[in-house]
Amino acid sequence: MTDLVPDTSRIDRAALERIIRRATEIHASEREIGDGLTESELMTLGRDVGIPDRYVRQALLEERSDASLQHEPGLAAWLAGPRRVVAQRSVPGTADKIRAALNHWMTERELLTVKRRFSDSMTWEPRRDIFSSLKRDLGVGGRPYRLARAREIAGQVSVLDDDRCHVHIVADLSNTRRSHIGGGATLAASGALATTIGITLGVMLPVAVVPAGVGMVAGAALARRRLSQVEAVQVSLEQILDRLEHGELRAPEDEDRVGNGMLERLTGELRRGLGI
Repeated sequence: MTDLVPDTSRIDRAALERIIRRATEIHASEREIGDGLTESELMTLGRDVGIPDRYVRQALLEERSDASLQHEPGLAAWLAGPRRVVAQRSVPGTADKIRAALNHWMTERELLTVKRRFSDSMTWEPRRDIFSSLKRDLGVGGRPYRLARAREIAGQVSVLDDDRCHVHIVADLSNTRRSHIGGGATLAASGALATTIGITLGVMLPVAVVPAGVGMVAGAALARRRLSQVEAVQVSLEQILDRLEHGELRAPEDEDRVGNGMLERLTGELRRGLGI
């Protein structure tokens, strides 16, 4: 087989993805879609090209999420990072079980409290009581409680099929960006004020501009420190999805059954060991 004649024996993964994508584009171009498709028409198009509803529905949910959380332009976003952090994934389980498990984790393990409830989603905010504050400050249980830094956490669970759901979690960190940008601006303004005073008093210009430069650098450094916090929150959200995906997050009633089952087994072992 020469380089001029393509090898038709096998199709690698990269080529397969390109072929499927192109075949879908060709099929879609043959349909009259006007200004767009409705959700039901999109599902029909997916069936026509042999894509199961579950995958089309998941891709639709991810596209809607990406469209609502476009990359933020501007100096503030570059300095201190985005206002919101997002994590999403397809996980096994029914919607009711996943919502109950997610709510249990947020309220019991992350020290959040329910703010709003909707048909397929829920929002949480940090608890403000003194005991929760002490737990967070002392790191009780060895947990960093990173999600408590957020102004609000939103979780949406959408059904994909009978045994899988799409989970979408958003952390609103606009409060931390505002504080970091404000602190950085204060440092920069203080340096500029010192430079202005120095010039007014007749200090040599090369010396007078030093405070302004130091203030700008220090302000930018303070704002950039938030990037590590954003990354830590992102990791926390992904870890929650990891636990959901592997069945480590359970609804309260499931945890009770697991706990009672373990207790019964331990009691049985003790009785057999003691010959009772």
